[in-house]
Amino acid sequence: MAFAFVFPGQGSQSVGMMQEYGDNAVIRDTFREASDALGQDLWQLCAEGPASELALTVNTQPLMLTAGIAVWRAWRAAGGSVPQWVAGHSLGEYAALVAAEVLTLTDAVPLVRLRAQAMQEAVPAGEGAMAAVMGLDAEAIAQACAEAAQGEVVSAANLNAPGQIVIAGAKAAVDRAITACKARGARRAVLLPVSAPFHCELMKPAAEKLQARLQDIAFAEPKIAVVNNVDVAVETRPEAIRDALVRQAWKPVRWTELVQWLVAQGAQAIAECGPGKVLAGMNKRIAAETTHLALADAASLQAALAQLNG
Repeated sequence: MAFAFVFPGQGSQSVGMMQEYGDNAVIRDTFREASDALGQDLWQLCAEGPASELALTVNTQPLMLTAGIAVWRAWRAAGGSVPQWVAGHSLGEYAALVAAEVLTLTDAVPLVRLRAQAMQEAVPAGEGAMAAVMGLDAEAIAQACAEAAQGEVVSAANLNAPGQIVIAGAKAAVDRAITACKARGARRAVLLPVSAPFHCELMKPAAEKLQARLQDIAFAEPKIAVVNNVDVAVETRPEAIRDALVRQAWKPVRWTELVQWLVAQGAQAIAECGPGKVLAGMNKRIAAETTHLALADAASLQAALAQLNG
């Protein structure tokens, strides 16, 4: 069976999330490796929280990267097959690159912390915002954002699923865009509890810092096809992969198109690799005819082994 693995990003974290996988030595070893690279005990943070610390972008990004790779390694150690494609939602793309052996986990964990810090510092607290818009198509949202901008930044940031799009930008412009989206018939448009307006032009300063750091990190050619979310494309040259990661910081996550691309390429199943089931839920809305799995705990990992290794 042709299948893809996709890795979750920020927003899927919760205190105790790795306990769902039982006492798995591979998972514990992966957390130890990442903690050593970062100089912080990620396992303790994950197991004990508090949730407020877990929610800080500088903690969430390295933690979710580590969690995704821990589950990936547990999958492979249990005899799981290598997928034809890997991808990740925003931050999750870094986990996809580690799974494809483009980056080492030791390099990737400090890199995503730098990414998180750069994103946090790009816009002063309270000056940016993100909002979820439900029940309105991308074209209508683009029109609402154009009307609401008034010289400020506001645009689609995450094209997550049909009728589920997140916008980002300057706080006042996002507030105006919420009103404009509701006027166009949005079922719901609400501010999200995030610390920075990710995936919009306000993140360009963060992208520049990321670009400088990426030049110092060794990239290998991927062992598995990695589908990036900025272009919905597979790149093999290290320089092209670096470039996509830089642009990804301030361009929208084209998740709907990415899942549609996987299905068009022949993916019969798409499995979310990591804690939670956020992506699996979105993926079902995008491609209902495809098999969707979530390796969210020990039992679902075993069930996926039976389904995807057949």
